[in-house]
Amino acid sequence: MKARGRCFRYKQVIVVRGDIEMSRGKIAAQVAHAACEAFENARKMVPDIWRAWREEGSKKVVLVAGEKELLEIYEKAGLLGIPRALIRDAGLTELPPGTLTAVAIGPYYDEEIDKITGNLRPLK
Repeated sequence: MKARGRCFRYKQVIVVRGDIEMSRGKIAAQVAHAACEAFENARKMVPDIWRAWREEGSKKVVLVAGEKELLEIYEKAGLLGIPRALIRDAGLTELPPGTLTAVAIGPYYDEEIDKITGNLRPLK
């Protein structure tokens, strides 16, 4: 994918729940949790891809989906060997404990991630 003249071969996608009420701060925290956990998983699982992703600029995309879709994304990524993270809230602020809030996949090859998340809409 090209962005402003740059070509990205790798990316990380974070998908946050759009079907539950969360404040902007809560959304930001859940996205950060997912991104960090998937980052660490990628560092261990696919260190060459992880390193290349960091060197080309660490592209991240945040999308929105429902709970069922988050679970499907997590499962599909696992079947393809893509690093992933599933985030459930601790329940200390806005949500009941264990509420599924976000999933992150990658960093991994851009086109492989698009096969799983290419139909989702961006967070606005």
